[in-house]
Formats: sequence, structure tokens, C-alpha cells
Amino acid sequence: MRSKVFGALASAAVLSFVFTGTASAVSGTASYYNDAGYGACGTQINAATEMLVAAPAALWTSPNPNNDPLCRKSIRVTHNGRTITVPIKDKCPSCPSNKIDLSQPAFASLADTSLGIISVTWEIV
Repeated sequence: MRSKVFGALASAAVLSFVFTGTASAVSGTASYYNDAGYGACGTQINAATEMLVAAPAALWTSPNPNNDPLCRKSIRVTHNGRTITVPIKDKCPSCPSNKIDLSQPAFASLADTSLGIISVTWEIV
């Protein structure tokens, strides 16, 4: 029971940050993907060639993701002293609230893709 309560509180803190900008950066993880097609914001994306990020599904608030406020924001990601800012153009349905899915070039600008997943801090800007 405690883990469900903690998870709900953590999600609430992240959601609070999305809309108020008052919470601190999220300590979490990042993986990468390289799919092409339409992203959750309704635009064509190519995660193999573009700098972008898929935000965790728990942060999306609109039934129609094309209209979600996240589609007008970016995420600032830091790993081992390197920081990038990438636009939110997609949703990560399998990501917990502290994990993001970077495009392959965005991930590669922070770490070697052979790592697959890295520890990061991130914040919506």
C-alpha cells in the first residue's frame, strides 16, 4: 500500500511542476527510441534524426494529446554535466512518471547509445 501512495504523491508532485513550474527537477532515467511517424502532438516526427523527447503518459492531461499544454513545452535534461533542451513532441505510454524517452540523437548527445538507459535529472521548461 505504501508504494501506491508514494507513487501517487510523486506523480502529483511532477504534475504540479508541469502546471506551476514550482517543483524542482525530477531525478529519473532516460532511454531512447528511433521511431518515425506522427507524434502525440499531431506532427510528423523522426526520432532517428530529430532532437525531441517523449514525455511520460502520466503528465498528459488532455483527452486529445494534440491539444495538451505539454505540446508547447520542452524538457531540459542533464546527465554527467551535459545538458540539452528538447521539445516535447511525443508521449511515452510505458514510462513511469520519472522516466523520459529521448530521440536517438538527443540521447547520443548525452551518452553512448550502447548504454540504453541513463540516470538523468529533467524538468519541463
